[in-house]
Amino acid sequence: MKPMHFSIAIAAPKEKVWNTMLQQETYRIWTAEFGEGGYYEGSWEQGEKIRFLGPGGTGGMTSVIAENKPWRFISIKHLGIIKNGIDDTESEEAKAWSHVYENYTFEEKDGITEVQVDMSAIPQEFDDYMTNTWPKALAKLKALCEQHI
Repeated sequence: MKPMHFSIAIAAPKEKVWNTMLQQETYRIWTAEFGEGGYYEGSWEQGEKIRFLGPGGTGGMTSVIAENKPWRFISIKHLGIIKNGIDDTESEEAKAWSHVYENYTFEEKDGITEVQVDMSAIPQEFDDYMTNTWPKALAKLKALCEQHI
């Protein structure tokens, strides 16, 4: 288990990048790299529960928003997994995710927003998947944000 870091520079204001990243319609587009048909239920507000779901809503992650500083920083604390539509925080598989934080930092300079994604120590079997998928997802986010500027 090791921390992971990814970043990308996007030619758009941080407010646009933030909104594109988190609004349901565009969230579904850029996160399709992790699995087509993914979406979320819940709120991005600090302290609120949020569920990240795959197609059909039967699998995914159950989480809480640990911190939310609009247009600057958002922190997701994963609590466990979702199996067959049920939140699981007790199984060994769920506990492997129960201390993982996924943090997004947005820094704008001269109209360019750098998005940094930091994940605390994730289960090792997901290292290659995350290493390969995050750059593709961020590239898709960049393309979405840079449209119609």
